[in-house]
Amino acid sequence: MATELEELVGFLSSPSPNLTKAAVDIVHGLTGSEDGLKSLAKHADILLPPLSRLLAGKKEVSEPAAVALVNLSQRSAVAAKMVDMGMINLAMDLLFKSEPNISRLLVMLLVNLTQLESGTASLLQTGDEKMQGLYVMKLVRSFCRSSSGEDNEDPFEHVGSILVNISKKEAGRKLLLDPKRGLLKQIIRQYDSSSPLRRKGVSGTIRNCCFEAESELQNLLLISEFLWPALLLPVAGNKIYSQQDRSKMPLELSSALSIEREPVDDPEIRAEALEAIYMITLQEAGLRAFWSVNGPRIIQVGYEDEEDPKVMEAYEQLGSLLINSSGTEEPAIETSN
Repeated sequence: MATELEELVGFLSSPSPNLTKAAVDIVHGLTGSEDGLKSLAKHADILLPPLSRLLAGKKEVSEPAAVALVNLSQRSAVAAKMVDMGMINLAMDLLFKSEPNISRLLVMLLVNLTQLESGTASLLQTGDEKMQGLYVMKLVRSFCRSSSGEDNEDPFEHVGSILVNISKKEAGRKLLLDPKRGLLKQIIRQYDSSSPLRRKGVSGTIRNCCFEAESELQNLLLISEFLWPALLLPVAGNKIYSQQDRSKMPLELSSALSIEREPVDDPEIRAEALEAIYMITLQEAGLRAFWSVNGPRIIQVGYEDEEDPKVMEAYEQLGSLLINSSGTEEPAIETSN
């Protein structure tokens, strides 16, 4: 005999729109509580197929279905089942056909699914040489074309979190750093977005990509015109730099540092920028490139105003490297006892 929950799941496939709507609303409501999620998770095998089919329906059923799937995907075991049943392919197929609020939910679903290794592999399409990277290219294009400043809704701002997830894997980093695709160059341009989510996503993605600095340094430095501002401006403080300091910098840095700026309030972004610079400057060519833009002076000035202990530690780690790596330049930072 079917349980009440199994009967509810059955109504998700009802030919009656009213019954389907009532059923999906109940499922949506259940995913809003831990007890409800636990109960639904036990029936994931029979729940996920009809719930996912509703994503292609009218907004009145697709929206609660999408919210329910996002909530369910927070449980790793359920998320793994979603990946196995092809949820990433389905989400990508519907993503660019849906209304902005549905697209936003689908992107959030992809964020949760790509926290799993299997989810990242599925999004990267690693098993298909001809299609590999296509999904990521589409996401990056949408991430860079849309903007939180255009209207109240920014359906693709969470793409930054997806990029952080996939760049935790070597295959993801290699894809983003491929100069023929130019994906990281596009992503970096969002570093000064008005959206904190976008800025955080860009920062984490750059930092993860810099783990490949030893083998991919040339590709990183190919986009130095965009890379150095994205890494150095968040840690430069908000002071106006002297003409002498700015004369040793490329235009993209000197112009920004000639005026007062809003400080980057998120300490995680500042720490990630410093970690990325550290990984680049561990390489001899990266260190030379850093000196060539007067990077050590920026680090010195930024450190003077830093108050967050973890970020100060990142400044000091970088400063120690700069001091130990150069016998011809002045030390960048003097750490206090």
